[in-house]
Amino acid sequence: MRSKKNSRTLSQRQLRVGEMIKQALGNIFMRGEAKLPNIETSNITVTEVRMSPDLKTAKAFVLPLGGKNANEVIDILKDFSFLVRKVLSKKISMKFLPKLLFVKDESFDYAEKIENLIKKTNRQEKYD
Repeated sequence: MRSKKNSRTLSQRQLRVGEMIKQALGNIFMRGEAKLPNIETSNITVTEVRMSPDLKTAKAFVLPLGGKNANEVIDILKDFSFLVRKVLSKKISMKFLPKLLFVKDESFDYAEKIENLIKKTNRQEKYD
């Protein structure tokens, strides 16, 4: 009898396909192969790609260099995701090319917040 998987657990296949798409998107942005208006794609970092269980949707976590104008860059990527998807279709071979969803990666902000809290706590302990 098969055990039920936790809904948050990703399969090996999801992880493998997500990594493949992450690398392909990174190369596309680095080489400027997707001609998007008003942004320099070589400054975009793809930090993670999470695949849906059916592999039909890819959520790409991206961040522009230095985090500058992140919301504007994400909006442009969302509006022109069809162009990125077209270039991606020439880079990878899959039965169904996933729909791309672009999301701002906030993990660096979160890590910085935690680090500042730890520093603050250490300073308070020093003076107590």
